[in-house]
Amino acid sequence: MQVKFSNTQPNFFFTLRSRVNEYFKTNHKKTTGDFRLYLKTITILAAFFSIYVWLVFFTPTNIWLGIGGSVLMGFVMALIGFNLMHDGSHGSYSTKGTLNTIMAYSSNMLGANAFFWAQKHNINHHTYTNIEGIDDDIDVRPFIRIHEDQKKSWFHKYQHFYWPFLYTLTFLFWVYYRDFVKYITRKIADHTEMQPISVKEHFVFWISKVFHIGMFVVLPGILVGWGKTFLGYGIAVLVVGFILAIVFQLAHIVEDLEFVTPEKNTDSLLVENDWAIHQMKTTANFGTRNKVLSWMLGGLNFQVEHHLFPRISHVHYPQLNKILIDTCKEFNVKYHEFPSMLSAVKSHVVHLRQVGRI
Repeated sequence: MQVKFSNTQPNFFFTLRSRVNEYFKTNHKKTTGDFRLYLKTITILAAFFSIYVWLVFFTPTNIWLGIGGSVLMGFVMALIGFNLMHDGSHGSYSTKGTLNTIMAYSSNMLGANAFFWAQKHNINHHTYTNIEGIDDDIDVRPFIRIHEDQKKSWFHKYQHFYWPFLYTLTFLFWVYYRDFVKYITRKIADHTEMQPISVKEHFVFWISKVFHIGMFVVLPGILVGWGKTFLGYGIAVLVVGFILAIVFQLAHIVEDLEFVTPEKNTDSLLVENDWAIHQMKTTANFGTRNKVLSWMLGGLNFQVEHHLFPRISHVHYPQLNKILIDTCKEFNVKYHEFPSMLSAVKSHVVHLRQVGRI
């Protein structure tokens, strides 16, 4: 589908981008990551491999220690996705393309696919945020109804109760189902054909899937035992699934944000706002004053800044936030932010409840 954005308020983003560029120029800063991101990378990877070695090669005899370690493993896997893979995929981790690629392909170690992610997330989601049939991130059909133009089923009136259970299945569903659907159908979303898959990416797809299963299931199964392995792996993937899902949902599936649905039987869509204003109307921040939360989430709680400047590393988002707020006030553009993650979760639940009953 061809999507065009109107040219309603071009001066807003022109001014904002000029001020952001001036900030980096004046302060002699690169837009990519710096020592803060590299130190974080070392910390997260050290935690990941330490937990893995402990669980697989020095398996705790106490079952509760093993369960706790599996929970920590899921948590750290989510941190890898938020901080390493995400910036690497956007090319904002480093000025060196090879390093960005390595970080982006950390998703393959975790069982996902960087090639699919770049199209699904970097292109579809970031360009066509909250547009039905194109933004795959709002497609949780048939289990969750995200907005009122999606088909309603009787069980949606209970979705504000059962969403936590479904979100825990996100990672399993992604790695073992949706990636394969995309691979077979060659479609990223309903209205988006996938870019041609090179011979290299065919090999990467299958090798990385096998590697993930070997690393997280086969080797632990041989060394630890299959029962403990499936229990530990199951806990880890449920934890990482829930964390990934809730963080991404809080940025776009809350009260007061907009959704766009193309008319049926059409191959084009004209969005009534220009691209930057569309991002402001479909994206929200949460808990931006919480430094610990920002560190863990790789700045994804600064989702507005990330959507407007995806090729700028998340370590710079707190400064960009100040520039954005001032510019929004000047141009009378509404800026959505929740003071805490908990308040954003509450709004998400209220939104699900409202949409499930309409």
